[in-house]
Amino acid sequence: MSSVSLSNWKAVEAEVLSRIHSRQWEPGQLIPNESDLAEEFGCARATVNRALRAIAENGLLDRKRKAGTRVATNPVRRATLNIPVIREEIEAGNHSYAYAVFSSKIEEPPLNIHATMRLNGDEPMLHHQSVHLSDGKPYVASDRWINLDAVPDILNADFKSISANEWLVANAPFTNGDIAFSATSGDASIAERLGAKSGEALFAIDRTTWNNDIAITSVKLVFHSGYQMRTVL
Repeated sequence: MSSVSLSNWKAVEAEVLSRIHSRQWEPGQLIPNESDLAEEFGCARATVNRALRAIAENGLLDRKRKAGTRVATNPVRRATLNIPVIREEIEAGNHSYAYAVFSSKIEEPPLNIHATMRLNGDEPMLHHQSVHLSDGKPYVASDRWINLDAVPDILNADFKSISANEWLVANAPFTNGDIAFSATSGDASIAERLGAKSGEALFAIDRTTWNNDIAITSVKLVFHSGYQMRTVL
């Protein structure tokens, strides 16, 4: 008879993680199959499957068809990254927020944007350049291309009251994306917008988001001097 009664996959996940962290199940060890765990925990096999998939996605279990599930010998922990509303990020630090648009116009994107967003035609896009401010000081400069075929309603957005970042987070749900981090010296216009020295190394994020196979937006964010990014493991 089971000594544990678990009714949902999060509870099963917590119990399995407890056994891994306590070394009840050691690295490399084959754990009981889903049917046996379901019987032990008093839940459906599908519930166990959902919990084990979540743990495997976080790198703590190795699952192989017909070979069973083992505790990872060398687990690779994944960092969690969210696409923030920049206004909320600034206000969370008890700073005042402001937003300024430098340019917002429809034009044909350059070849590198075509390639990044995997566009087939030469349809024009919305090219939106702006800066977000914290306590009146530049926080991050944004150079964004928006696919009007994916989000035509953005042409009705009032960028005096909402940023393109915030509008897209609220109105253009995405299924997947690409992200890259780098150091950049930026060009003279970026340095000027951020109040940085010409040639100064700045932290940059290049991010493209997709709704299945349709690109929504590709943006380059360049942050103020001294910016630190924090994430969760």
